[in-house]
Amino acid sequence: MPPEPRFVPRFAAEPPQEHLPYGRWAERLQEEFLAACLRIDTEESGAIGEVDDIAWFPDRTWHGRTYIPASAATSTGLELFGYVSFIRGTAEDGEPTGFDARADATTETAALNPDWAIDLCDEEIGAWRGEAGNIATMTLVWGRPLVAGGAIATAELARLCVDQCELVDGRFTLLAPDDYRGDTLDVALFDAKGTELARESLYEDDDE
Repeated sequence: MPPEPRFVPRFAAEPPQEHLPYGRWAERLQEEFLAACLRIDTEESGAIGEVDDIAWFPDRTWHGRTYIPASAATSTGLELFGYVSFIRGTAEDGEPTGFDARADATTETAALNPDWAIDLCDEEIGAWRGEAGNIATMTLVWGRPLVAGGAIATAELARLCVDQCELVDGRFTLLAPDDYRGDTLDVALFDAKGTELARESLYEDDDE
């Protein structure tokens, strides 16, 4: 095979390993996530209000930490989004440690943007140093399709697939390099036959 012209990490994170959180595990994650929500600066977004049920997204593990993204609507019309991360327990004790949670709020919701085909959230979680000092931003991306028929989501950098995730209860999580050598991530949605149904950029178009 010829040399790869675009040297960039692909499929760097482990695929999802567990079911979506439920029961006591979901309650433990909820404690961490809601504590992070209390630290949100509400000067821009306004009061959070009452928080609806939290939607959890598939787990992804990278560099020894597992990330479980989350989102939740609030009574004031906001959407809370973020993640809980931790270090998986060992075979001996099985208890996760090193919990860390991040959360933010937005007024830009899918209900107010009927032109969206995929509802996306993202968070920078690290960096990867590549050729000639170029640095890729390792980015956690999670969301749900707003069109029917989706089966798998992919992350693409300059039309190169760098991660993918099968939908679980209509949700997906990706972990991929972004903003590398002038290229930025697109998220694409495909059906079970591999037909592309939708595509969204992590960035707004310049004319928007």
